Amino acid sequence: MAEAIITARELSFRYENEASLALNRLNFEVEKGGFVGIIGKSGAGKSTLAHVLSGIIPHRKSGDFYGAVSVCGMDTVDTPPEEISLRAGTVFQDIDAQMTASVVEDEILFGLENFSVPREEIEPRLTSALDALGIPHLRNREINTLSGGQKQKVAICSVLALRPDILILDEPTGELDPYSSRLIFGILRELNEKYGMTIIVIEQKIMLLCEFAKSLMVMDEGKIERYGAVRDVLSDSARLEELGVNIPRTVTLARSLEKMGLCKNIFPPVSVDEAEILVKNILRVNNHAEKENCHARH
Repeated sequence: MAEAIITARELSFRYENEASLALNRLNFEVEKGGFVGIIGKSGAGKSTLAHVLSGIIPHRKSGDFYGAVSVCGMDTVDTPPEEISLRAGTVFQDIDAQMTASVVEDEILFGLENFSVPREEIEPRLTSALDALGIPHLRNREINTLSGGQKQKVAICSVLALRPDILILDEPTGELDPYSSRLIFGILRELNEKYGMTIIVIEQKIMLLCEFAKSLMVMDEGKIERYGAVRDVLSDSARLEELGVNIPRTVTLARSLEKMGLCKNIFPPVSVDEAEILVKNILRVNNHAEKENCHARH
């Protein structure tokens, strides 16, 4: 079993002047090299959890914090968020609010210089991060001339240059079209598989999560309702619908085919390609059965 890079034990948090808990007794682990998608309706506690993992809670947001959280072996209560960010980089929803410079190169340099990366390492890290995101041509561009997808890549690039063990993203494709969204998730998969980076993504586009993530965490009213391998979580589609989670159309299709008696006891397909294979297999079996019946009649 892979070692845990993040652990939470009895984690609860209540924002200052709020009556109810934003996070309610969470217990979970994220294994090193994992790719976890976090989903749930608005107000479920997803962004609050991201703030806890980054150390912003409890250091910069006031409230009542209970339990313990460890990120890369660091207790998030005892460790300053600046130190945590070197190991667990975070890209939040509002990209423009995160930008500190006017030019792409300066934006990436800001983090490298602010965290006192040795001078001889700065240029290799900068170029390596730009190459990994496929944006070396944007190095000297003004940030205010970039598209939403390009800004998202620059934000990830700035974090990636610090070479964290964990990358946490809160709604990274919220303002992006389907093509750009898939590009971002393709980059995340490469960072995960090629570099072994642990990825945690809060996302509403469940089809993307199901295709690219390894695990799904479903949150509701500050609690974790489901957490496990993608297919295992999707297998309880009825419960997910009760929680207000949009079910991938591929899963809806598979369930409809099961109700029609055309297949049974199948794992839900997590991509269009898998759904296509399922349908083709059903058609092939039915065609074969029809031919057998035809031969029997003659």
